[in-house]
Amino acid sequence: MDNHVDRFFAAVAALAAHGHIKQRLISAYEENLSYIEIDELPVTIRQSFADLRTLMHSVEPLNGEGPICASVRKMSVIEADACARQLVDLYGEMIRVSEDTQEVLPLQLEERAAVPPFLIKSG
Repeated sequence: MDNHVDRFFAAVAALAAHGHIKQRLISAYEENLSYIEIDELPVTIRQSFADLRTLMHSVEPLNGEGPICASVRKMSVIEADACARQLVDLYGEMIRVSEDTQEVLPLQLEERAAVPPFLIKSG
């Protein structure tokens, strides 16, 4: 899952770059998210990602244009902005899910396991 978190991070970074929102959205999705299989994602974000994928593939391409370019080209700036926000929300959810699966480490010394006596150097 870390690879998918990295892909979503790269997509969000592309959205934060310079340029028109439509071009940034195309770049973010095509370069980072278009090859992710829905069943590889955590259950909590599968439907949202499927909805985004549907939006990004909603228009038949023309003259060698890809479906993502065609779909974003037909979007209004407001619709492209909404897709970008959805992508950022998905990244936030990926972070939350990945943090939930990490091991919880002790925060205080009392919670640490005691060092066995044979490992302590005598003085």
